[in-house]
Amino acid sequence: MKEFFPQIPVIKYEGPGSTNPLAFRHYNPDEIIDGGRMRDKLKFALAWWHTMCAEGTDMFGSGTMDKSFGGNTLMETYENKAYAAFELMNKLSVDYFCFHDRDLAPEGATIAESCANVKHIAGIVKELMAKYDKKLLWGTANCFGNPRYVHGAGTSCNADVFAFAAAQIKCALDTTIELGGQGYVFWGGREGYETLLNTDMGLELDNLARLLKMAAEYGRAHGFTGDFYIEPKPKEPTKHQYDFDASTVLAFLRKYDLTKDFKLNIEANHATLAGHTFQHELCVARINGAFGSIDANQGDMLLGWDTDQFPTNVYETTLCMLEVIRAGGFTNGGLNFDSKARRASMTDEDIVHSFIAGMDAFALGYKLALRIIKDGRIDEFVKARYASYSSGIGADIVSGKATLESLSDYAHSLGDVKSKDSGRQEYLENILNSIMFDR
Repeated sequence: MKEFFPQIPVIKYEGPGSTNPLAFRHYNPDEIIDGGRMRDKLKFALAWWHTMCAEGTDMFGSGTMDKSFGGNTLMETYENKAYAAFELMNKLSVDYFCFHDRDLAPEGATIAESCANVKHIAGIVKELMAKYDKKLLWGTANCFGNPRYVHGAGTSCNADVFAFAAAQIKCALDTTIELGGQGYVFWGGREGYETLLNTDMGLELDNLARLLKMAAEYGRAHGFTGDFYIEPKPKEPTKHQYDFDASTVLAFLRKYDLTKDFKLNIEANHATLAGHTFQHELCVARINGAFGSIDANQGDMLLGWDTDQFPTNVYETTLCMLEVIRAGGFTNGGLNFDSKARRASMTDEDIVHSFIAGMDAFALGYKLALRIIKDGRIDEFVKARYASYSSGIGADIVSGKATLESLSDYAHSLGDVKSKDSGRQEYLENILNSIMFDR
């Protein structure tokens, strides 16, 4: 079997003191932490589209990387992508992968030909999964790239396009089931609009819900026991995305009675674009019982678009893992590196350095999150801040015993009320720094 990354060794854990750029300093896959192996707690996944397909193109320039992997024909190129992907996952101790149908296999002249292409590559992938002991985290369909989806897929104004999207989703869902995927994601790449002058928003949202319900019913009827996910994103490519943020998606799921089957796949860079923090979006999903999976990346605060950089901000990874731990950890979800090396980072080594950086950042973030919980000062402060709701009139409010009349009577008995409770944000931020760095 041809080796696609001969210059890349198996990346091993060497500890925080290592200066070897091709070694982990914090990610020790089989280390027991918080009652389980680190690899099982973090569930890292390779995003097929960025790692195996993205060639460094942007809106101003063509590609800077060759992702043909030596293929002489189109199908051979996609076959080689599969072999290369599993070699890379094996060398990086990445146990999962995620795919769109169109990055797994090329689109054909008809939907039947496209499905046949996907089925062919999926057969190779299934063999490689068994060989390398790797798993599919989730699959999805690219219902946004082809010009037919210029007006959306589930929200298209054209019923034939809607039907084509349904067929494409069926094929991708069949593939996900065949490969034992634990999730299936819907990212509404073009499910939105530019102007209400030409848009029937009510019909579009109703139709999107119809498509999601069809997919869920089909999946359950054909043995899919994992989670369906919606991935919030506020903009790009449409001006008004229907999946703007976690709260917007939750409202949509509740309106159309889809909460039984659907959870949220939260992406860090999308949270930034929505004007939220990564932790905020994760918290919203968690407290609403909808936390599912994570697309792990980061954006550039000086750039206004989805840069999909590998995550290296340890504050962000720490606060992310704090929410994951509070949610009880991953079930069907995991940490998918929806991330790509920078356009100017064009070598195979750059890809590996990117993964090492991201995996170490999350491994360190996980350890620090556990340290925050063990320290307890932040949680104790929050508990004390809301102590007035654990007794007296506060307990009546929480239990539902209080009425508007009883609260009014109580307030009249108080005279004037002044809030003297300091939020002490700076104090807490200092505690966070001391927990993270004073060692």
